[in-house]
Amino acid sequence: MMSQMPQLSACPSCEWPLESGDRFCGACGYDLSAVPARPDDSPTIAMNGAPPGGPWPEVPHPPAEVHLPADLQGTESGEHAPPPSGPVVGSPVSPVSGVRFDRSPEPDEYVLQAPDPRVASGPPTPAEGTAPSTVCVACRAGRVDDDGYCENCGHAQPRERDHMEQEAGPIAAVSDRGLRHHRNEDAFTLGTSVLPDGSPATFAVVCDGVSSATRPDDASLAASRAAADALLAALPQGTHPQQAMHEAIVSASRAVNSLAAEPATAREHQPHQNAPACTIVGSIVTPSLLVVGWVGDSRVYWVPTDRSSPPARLTEDDSWAAQMVAAGLMNEAEAYADERAHAITGWLGADAYELDPHTASFKPDRPGVVVVCSDGLWNYAEAAEEMAEAVPADAAARPLHTARVLVGHALDGGGHDNVTVAVVPFPTPPQGAGSA
Repeated sequence: MMSQMPQLSACPSCEWPLESGDRFCGACGYDLSAVPARPDDSPTIAMNGAPPGGPWPEVPHPPAEVHLPADLQGTESGEHAPPPSGPVVGSPVSPVSGVRFDRSPEPDEYVLQAPDPRVASGPPTPAEGTAPSTVCVACRAGRVDDDGYCENCGHAQPRERDHMEQEAGPIAAVSDRGLRHHRNEDAFTLGTSVLPDGSPATFAVVCDGVSSATRPDDASLAASRAAADALLAALPQGTHPQQAMHEAIVSASRAVNSLAAEPATAREHQPHQNAPACTIVGSIVTPSLLVVGWVGDSRVYWVPTDRSSPPARLTEDDSWAAQMVAAGLMNEAEAYADERAHAITGWLGADAYELDPHTASFKPDRPGVVVVCSDGLWNYAEAAEEMAEAVPADAAARPLHTARVLVGHALDGGGHDNVTVAVVPFPTPPQGAGSA
């Protein structure tokens, strides 16, 4: 008996919507029978047991007491570490298992329609009269049209978000599609501001789209931009950075919620998909204060310049593993070895059962760098000591170089997920400082 072809909602090559029974993509001609069967995997999953709620009001959130790096416990937005939530009773995907898979329904590995330009051997050989910047990365001869397809062989070209780099004053970030995903569903924003007393402030926001949801790449982009806009508006007005971070996460949540009502979501919606969703993590650095905020399992690490001082992880995952450890039911090694370890219990999106932004503030007594990253990086450097080993010694002076090195560390480790990392020096350097 002929094996059944994988049922895809969109073309793995160009993401053109597919109908049931299609054997070839109507847009790019991709042979759908060539898509490999979905492999066994231990995906990151999302779950939450709270009943659905209504619109999220802005709750006054007074800044909490700050701490020195000697304890690095921080002050959490709820005055304590996030308590373990109750039993999981269901999810948008599987009311039986109560889990939501943070992986796309497509296979984990994809038959690439064109060689990755980052690893392609040798320079392209364009056809006569063809500009090098418009040469197809697949056939190396055809011209790429305005829609991003080769006029010679029809292959889609790499997307702009496959690899992104940015510097903003003294801070920098890099995001990469990774080696297994067919698109980059991470997003980041960087920003600099001036506080009312004239002192500088810098911030970085990293968002990771939930792959099983509709339009995860749009969700992460909308959340990161909304959070940045909120911070740029609040910090110059004198809002305490911890309060500003809380309000930024609320703004990001509203931006992602609004995507659920857009026509594009309805066109892409399938019975197994959910509303657009993502996680968020961010950090604000002033000359004397370090603030972090998050929902989900992206993280912030502190790496001191003096490596004789201990590094630290400054966030606690909204995940099944973290709940088991917090409840004393497992140690960290046992919890993260479990197949349910990466089940996230908090995210931004219209089908999130509860919005619970976490924030914490610290007062380091020595210089260092703040590493803000998605799980595509920390999966390969989970412990704070492992992250510190991967961070170059001159990270504070060369943040862009450091971000590139950390993304390379994840790719060398396998690159199974999108990878995004922002590097923020502490204390905030004088305006105009940047990578060497």
